[in-house]
Amino acid sequence: MRAVVLDNGRVTLMDLPRPKLSGGDVLVKMRACGLCGTDIEKIKGQYTASQPVLGHEPAGVIVESAAENAKEGERVFVHHHVPCYSCYYCKRDSPTMCPYYRKTNLDPGGFSEYFRVPAFNVERGGILKLPAHVSFEEGGLVEPLATVIRAQRRAKISKGDQVLVVGVGPMGVLHVMYSKTLGASSVIATDVSEYRLELSAKLGADHVVKADSEIQEEVKGLTEGRGADVVIVASGSPRAIINALKAVRRGGTVLLFGVPFRGTKLDYDVSDLVNNEVNLISSNAAVEEDTRMALSLISEGRIDVKRIITHRFSLDQFPQALKEAEEGRAMKVMILD
Repeated sequence: MRAVVLDNGRVTLMDLPRPKLSGGDVLVKMRACGLCGTDIEKIKGQYTASQPVLGHEPAGVIVESAAENAKEGERVFVHHHVPCYSCYYCKRDSPTMCPYYRKTNLDPGGFSEYFRVPAFNVERGGILKLPAHVSFEEGGLVEPLATVIRAQRRAKISKGDQVLVVGVGPMGVLHVMYSKTLGASSVIATDVSEYRLELSAKLGADHVVKADSEIQEEVKGLTEGRGADVVIVASGSPRAIINALKAVRRGGTVLLFGVPFRGTKLDYDVSDLVNNEVNLISSNAAVEEDTRMALSLISEGRIDVKRIITHRFSLDQFPQALKEAEEGRAMKVMILD
């Protein structure tokens, strides 16, 4: 079978044998898998949060099952990371810090004709059946939306909030869309890319600000001089984080969502953080509670995730897909097979 893997630090389309199943495992035929910014960071050796397995936003069809609760022919979304739900961290509402969470993954990854879902994942809700009216492409966006849902729950976004999203790539745009679903009174989007700003305006942003300089004065002008109630940093850029800290209101919340590159440091006066009582929250993952909520929102048509997909490529076209995503000519890239 064909599979995109990292081989000695290089992304390669290889011919591999189909994974063999053990008791409780499931084999899935990939039909759609989103290309995420973290995949690009893994390829470049810049991602710091997990092992370098490529493809974690897959949907497909079960073709072989050694699990009682998963049947051949079922259309499914598959979650790559699953916590144990019984350790110290899981019992204290930190399931993504579970020592098993990032050890669990798909074999060999979502960018392959077939991949194995470990029994550990299957037994802990890592496979969700897709309703007949939910497409494989929509299924491939369950995981990204789930991470947004968990992050905004941690940041306690609520009705009437003025929200600033710093960095409106695919994840930032999902933050824009979900903030509106939660009842944010206004959502401001900022980015260095005119292309992304135009798309974010079409997908729900009330205001867009070009991030070609410090943005706090423009943001304050749009928020009665206060600054945003909640600022979501959907970028790992240190400049984006600094802009967020300067654009949040006193007593507001900054949500760090994008994963900074290894070695990132900030030039920031921490006394401002304390004197202004700014809440600093981080979040960059999701668990099955969140994937179920994401699938529900998609199934009910409350968030039209298909609107963020701008480019589609076959598995054989992965190098071209990667180039489009790296060079900023796409919003969401979907790999289909």
